[in-house]
Amino acid sequence: MSNFNWKVGNSNYQILRTGCFPYMKYHCSKRIPEDLELSDKFMRVIKIVNLGIPCLLYGLAATQLIKHKEIVYTNKGPVTIYFLLPEHKGSQY
Repeated sequence: MSNFNWKVGNSNYQILRTGCFPYMKYHCSKRIPEDLELSDKFMRVIKIVNLGIPCLLYGLAATQLIKHKEIVYTNKGPVTIYFLLPEHKGSQY
């Protein structure tokens, strides 16, 4: 899925994601649940029509641009998350 709702506790997050080899790019917004079926299908069609080439190029460029990483420890082991810029702790943005 490329665009979907993700319920966490009493909150809902809308996720927009795509594969950008060798990374996974995503955007997460806290929003009310919506029917995202049409949007998800549209994103899938776009990826098929352009053969995934923009996602591949974006991912390859990111390997040279991304310098910041953080390790998140989960009950299934550590997960490394990569960022273009470090996240500002305590920021309201």
